[in-house]
Amino acid sequence: MQGLVIKSTGSWYEVLTDNGRTINCRIKGKFRTLGIKTTNPVAVGDHVDIELEPDLGTGLISYLHPRKNYIIRKSVNLSKQAQILAANLDQTFLIVTLASPRTSLGFIDRFLVTAEAYHVPAKLIFNKLDLFSDEGLDVLTEYQAIYEKAGYPCYSVSATEQTNLDQVRELLKDQVTLVSGHSGVGKSTLINALLPGFQLKTGDISDWSDKGKHTTTFAEMFKLPFGGYLIDTPGIRELGIFDIEKQDLGRLFPEIRGLMSNCKFHNCRHINEPGCAVLKALENGEIEPSRYDSYLSIYHNNDTRA
Repeated sequence: MQGLVIKSTGSWYEVLTDNGRTINCRIKGKFRTLGIKTTNPVAVGDHVDIELEPDLGTGLISYLHPRKNYIIRKSVNLSKQAQILAANLDQTFLIVTLASPRTSLGFIDRFLVTAEAYHVPAKLIFNKLDLFSDEGLDVLTEYQAIYEKAGYPCYSVSATEQTNLDQVRELLKDQVTLVSGHSGVGKSTLINALLPGFQLKTGDISDWSDKGKHTTTFAEMFKLPFGGYLIDTPGIRELGIFDIEKQDLGRLFPEIRGLMSNCKFHNCRHINEPGCAVLKALENGEIEPSRYDSYLSIYHNNDTRA
């Protein structure tokens, strides 16, 4: 029997079968020996085969179908392992806030690099528009200009005031979408506003840290009434880059990728080499300094800070 993994709670998975039945499943033992270097060999969005356990009313996941893509992050406490956030995605949204809590440019860039590496189209959703001062709106314009210049679509919304949510609904239609971001950026509030009746738990911002409290504790996939699926994940405090070689990093920045063939040396690192087209573009203002700083930070493995 085939099915779609729609929820993960650690050792148990909810699988939606092709006939519309939801079955709680465990992983069959052989998965433990496949050498998968992740903390979760099966993720939300995976297509699997299951074997029913008739007397228990549960199932065993016996086969994992090949994935078209996935989003992965380095495990904070297990540096040699990683966690797959979700698989088989059409797109991913990173929810961004400029305050309460602040999403740093470095965090945004690491997320986008990960999405590029695993072939998931990414869009940025700037939330809490209702809280912006005039100065904040100027910063928002600057942020959006940085990423639109690099080729990433940007949208600004207010989940609480339901501003511009029709734009987001249109983007979600008939797509499988992962929604991610720091804790406290309003992911659950946004999903509740988009899908009345779901009422995901929302949380306050911690006064002492200005970081959100985790309200989603596991990944879960929701079927959208207008077509498609939305995957909600726990808020990310840190995002470590996993399994990306230094020589491949430039290709994961679209604005660098487009210039690499013009460099004097085919193995140019874009750091201090003569005849580097990327450094020339940086000097001429064609590449944003913050994006290049993120490139250097990831290249030198300074990539785990939020």
